[in-house]
Amino acid sequence: METLIEFFSFQYPNIKYVVFGTILLSISSAVVGCFTFIKKKSLVGDVISHAVLPGICISFLASGSKDPFLLIIGAFISGWISIIVMDAIIRNTKIKEDAATGLSLSVFFGVGILLMTYIQHSGNAAQSGLDTFLFGKAAALIGNDLLAFSIIAIVVLLTVFFFYKEFKLISFDPQFARVIGLPIKRLEMILTSITVLAVVTGIQAVGVVLMAAMLITPAAAARFWTNRLSRMILLASLFGAFSGISGAYISYSAPSMPTGPWMVMILSIIALFSFFFAPRKGIVVRQWRRFSIRRQLLEENLLKTFYRIGENSGDHFDTVAIDDLQLIRKFSPTQLSNGLRKLRTNGYVSRTSDSWFLTKEGFEKGKRITRLHRLWELYLTKYLRIAPDHVHEDADTIEHVITPELEASLEKLLEYPTIDPHQSMIPK
Repeated sequence: METLIEFFSFQYPNIKYVVFGTILLSISSAVVGCFTFIKKKSLVGDVISHAVLPGICISFLASGSKDPFLLIIGAFISGWISIIVMDAIIRNTKIKEDAATGLSLSVFFGVGILLMTYIQHSGNAAQSGLDTFLFGKAAALIGNDLLAFSIIAIVVLLTVFFFYKEFKLISFDPQFARVIGLPIKRLEMILTSITVLAVVTGIQAVGVVLMAAMLITPAAAARFWTNRLSRMILLASLFGAFSGISGAYISYSAPSMPTGPWMVMILSIIALFSFFFAPRKGIVVRQWRRFSIRRQLLEENLLKTFYRIGENSGDHFDTVAIDDLQLIRKFSPTQLSNGLRKLRTNGYVSRTSDSWFLTKEGFEKGKRITRLHRLWELYLTKYLRIAPDHVHEDADTIEHVITPELEASLEKLLEYPTIDPHQSMIPK
């Protein structure tokens, strides 16, 4: 607890630099990453993050210092060139986008490693710590770094704010944007530029290897929680900021733990939680929804079977044996056991020692399912001209999703029928 209070009191300047620096780079990369993710160009961030290494090395060789502004300029130019090269390969050769992405990434990163190795063996004392750009070292951030991060973050966020509608349009529907006269190439250039800037911002803290995760993971996690881009950007920013604060705190409380990798780890945990437990798109939620739908179908099919047996016998509340249910419709033993148990819990059926019978509520629901089934069969034969012996399966599927409003429309359209295509009564 003392460590937590001490950390958030920001009494040490280094804590301020690390916390605010990581927050700025997390938010700026998350915001830009949303557009990259929507455009399905997630690997572009990986290309840029690896391609900035030659620019950093060349800037150091040219200036002889590790001034953050000079290194950022070199990284920006190098990242930009990598994207231009990748686009040129895609446009002018038969190499596909995935291969061009890998080619650009590996070549630029390879050149960067060669230059980094040369610098390390050059004997230049100023090169100490330059290799931290590979894996990042947020704890080494100083006031000048924070100033550079702040300027870049402001530029990135203001650009997104002023061009939000245009970026949104070219991300979702570039063809429409072109038709209405938007300068697609210019907007793509601006978006690519701020993407490079966002990646460059985080290189020193997270490193070239992990920076792509900072760009894409918040956007991927946020996408599971919403369908609106504005909310996605807000959630991605919050996820990124939280990972920055959490990573900085873990690094502070356990000095052997690096900030950058922990930021990525926190984001990965958030993403995994989102993938599984997001309200509408999470894997667990979707599986539960599928299970609920399958259970609903089973219950309604059982009630419809009970109703048909009652039609044949003339008594809808007579007891029905398991074998009688199987004669009308084939159910597996597990389906029968689970379905009947659930129907009994809901009050739709009751049982004697060895048989089952409908309750009043079960009779009404079974009657409605049968009614919807026969209405839809009649609609298919009358308006779509499908043979009566080909409509059962379609009606067996659609009967479970017909709403009362659609039911009323069907009745009116079919002029309130009483007989289905098989000459069976349509229950009222």
